Amino acid sequence: MRARSAARAALVAALLAAATAAHEAPARGPLRSGPLVGATEISASEIWLQSRWPCRAQLRFWPADRPAAARLSEPVSTAPESDHIARFRLSDLEFGTRYEYEVYLDGRRVDRPYPTTFATQPMWRWRTDPPPVRVALGSCAYINDPSYDRPGKPYGSDYQIFAAILAARPDLMVWLGDNVYYREADWSTEAGMRRRNAHTRELPELQPLWASLPHYAAWDDHDYGPNNSDTSFRGGEAALRVFRDYWANPSYGRADLPGAFTRFEWADVEFFLLDGRTYRTLPARGDASPAAMLGPAQLEWLQTALGSSVATFKVVVSPSQALNPMSHADSWTQFPAELEALIDFLRLRRIEGVLFVSGDRHHTELIRRDEPGFYPLYDFTSSSLTAGMGVEEREADNPARVPGTWVNDAHNFGLFEVSGPAKQRRLTLRTLDAGGRERWRHEIAAATLRLPPRPQ
Repeated sequence: MRARSAARAALVAALLAAATAAHEAPARGPLRSGPLVGATEISASEIWLQSRWPCRAQLRFWPADRPAAARLSEPVSTAPESDHIARFRLSDLEFGTRYEYEVYLDGRRVDRPYPTTFATQPMWRWRTDPPPVRVALGSCAYINDPSYDRPGKPYGSDYQIFAAILAARPDLMVWLGDNVYYREADWSTEAGMRRRNAHTRELPELQPLWASLPHYAAWDDHDYGPNNSDTSFRGGEAALRVFRDYWANPSYGRADLPGAFTRFEWADVEFFLLDGRTYRTLPARGDASPAAMLGPAQLEWLQTALGSSVATFKVVVSPSQALNPMSHADSWTQFPAELEALIDFLRLRRIEGVLFVSGDRHHTELIRRDEPGFYPLYDFTSSSLTAGMGVEEREADNPARVPGTWVNDAHNFGLFEVSGPAKQRRLTLRTLDAGGRERWRHEIAAATLRLPPRPQ
């Protein structure tokens, strides 16, 4: 165990040194941030990057064991009107294959002193048992910017956590919201939102993580607008444009229902990322209509999506806590009609394998809700990556919390790990701190998230 800890610490230190070197030599090179690996499928992947000035960008990529099979992407010109962002949609890739790639700007290779790599998803269905899956989870990434921050002690710290996440070797990462923190000078204009996203994206400690595994993101209030913002925020449409530009999700709402919600599969796990801001409403005084976090149309989309899923584990990514009965904060407790409608739907349609992951709270915990005649529902809250931790002593003795899973004294990230043969899949939930040390783990057998057969 001691040798493993020493090896992990050495790897984290090496990644941090490489990230710093990449940004300091030369300090003002043409690549501002990235490359970042986005949505990755069985035979396709998307790569994002941002240059400092207008450039002709191109990627060279190849299967890791066959550099002679290298291909060139189509060139993309970066421009001021698109924040000098380039996005590459790589297709006709081999499934279940590790790729390496290089970035070229204006014909010159941009050296990165850390791996730039991604792996396509395996083609397993009808062929083998589903492969193991390891997913990193995290929320609340505050990056200090002294000229814009409040006076006093910096709110962000422990940026080495991003090296610790990469050292845990996840297959992908799901960002649970508050991935960027807009300040009051940011959310009033689209230019301010873009400046804040660019500032966060170029953090040196993040660069090796961006480059080496796929990233998917939900949003919450701080990367949408002001604290606790809802559908009345006048900058909502601009916020969505910026979110679409800076993340490479597989989709963003529907043509008839704009938003940040989407769904994607990885092996036999499917994730349903919710948008809790675009359609959030609170009832007016005297109004009998219930408050809404998702709104009727998005709730219907979620129900339909869950009903059509064949995944062993169906993971509802809710930036706000879903099941905490003691929460006095921004959570589904403020929207009981929608939550109960969702649970009633799961029961009526007998949808198995559903659980929630959430962020926002600046502490970590696993909440369990036992439903009569149904399987237990879990909500794994993972927070905070770098923003200040929340003590919340009022919730210290929460009876719904799985014992031993509360972390409110250290920045942390989550690991969501699925393993075992098809008929015996198991989920292991873990929380690790900024140094990569495990704080707790909890196992859930897929069989415990199923329903007994209907009586004949």
